[in-house]
Amino acid sequence: MQLPGTVWRLMIAYSLMMAGVSLLVLIAGIIGAEIAPSSAFATLPIALAVVGVASSTLPTGRLLHRFGRRPVFIAYGFIAIMAAALASFSLIKGQFFVFCAAAFLMGWSGAAGHQYRFAALEAVPARLAPKATSVLLFGGILAAFIGPEIAVRGRHLLATEYAGSFLLLTASYVVGMVIVSFHRDRVVSDSGHKGPGRPLTEILRSPVILLAICAAALGYGVMSFIMTATPISMHLHAGHSLESTKLVIQSHIAAMYLPSLVYASMFSKLGFKGMMWSGVAMFGICIVVALINTQFIHYWLALIMLGIGWNFLFLSGTNLLPGGYRREERFRVQSVNDFLVFSVQAIVSLSSGWFLFQWGWNGLLLACIPMVLAFAFLLFFTRSLSKEAL
Repeated sequence: MQLPGTVWRLMIAYSLMMAGVSLLVLIAGIIGAEIAPSSAFATLPIALAVVGVASSTLPTGRLLHRFGRRPVFIAYGFIAIMAAALASFSLIKGQFFVFCAAAFLMGWSGAAGHQYRFAALEAVPARLAPKATSVLLFGGILAAFIGPEIAVRGRHLLATEYAGSFLLLTASYVVGMVIVSFHRDRVVSDSGHKGPGRPLTEILRSPVILLAICAAALGYGVMSFIMTATPISMHLHAGHSLESTKLVIQSHIAAMYLPSLVYASMFSKLGFKGMMWSGVAMFGICIVVALINTQFIHYWLALIMLGIGWNFLFLSGTNLLPGGYRREERFRVQSVNDFLVFSVQAIVSLSSGWFLFQWGWNGLLLACIPMVLAFAFLLFFTRSLSKEAL
């Protein structure tokens, strides 16, 4: 595939460092429903993990600009290890809000993991960028199985349920941090431009930047809104077993990353807009299937469509973004992009539990429709991008 070893190392490190995300998706809401002072707070831990990512993006961008990627990746690896250990401790002590703090720190450290995709982009020529990001996100398939397996296998490892899961997660983080410590930043030229670059307001007015950010924001927004509520809806409300719920979440996360194998070839035929329209279509199918019934097969099919839609939108947004900024602007624009995208994810994750308990599963699904239609409207009327971009 003509990709350097750096991309493959980043992929493996990504799978280990992002395993905590899939673990939290499966059990954080269940833990919250059991130990939170109110059922309304059940999804607070996973929501705070997303808030942690969003609040970390801007300071992470400044640190990357000052120190480079490798030192920041290692430092954030230590934060992840401490956060997982704190989560285990909080469950042993029965401290819900300490568990929430641990989830927030896991999210904070995750901001570095999301930067792996930009490191992969910068490690290859522009013609190989779709392949590099596809391989990088393919590591999410491993994370889709590592996290939930850690959750289930560690469930009864210690006397306190799930405390052992987070203890095992620390091992995953340690190995991932060791692997990413071999990363070396690629020296990139600034294409003849010097100085801090253009004002951010000018950059954000670019149709390329606007569409890239909105595509990734929609992908994460709708995906997180539905995914965060799924374990509670499926396990606690619809009465499906934890094993069945685990299978749905694993299938969903695998579906988020498995299309990365064919993304590059599809992109060569459809371009950015075609891939984004495909993502919108997958979200539409997801909502329709999920509205039909709450049987296992409906959860399973809907969450697979949800994962595929996320992949098409997020990868398209990630690959389109560099077309709107200069080299010297990359850390600033990348961190602002992640801040906006994960802020949207944080808002919907925080509101997901409330929507589920107030309006039910169907009400939550119907609330996704305006978000999808708003992006479809933007996509339809965005015509000023270059032919090469589209």
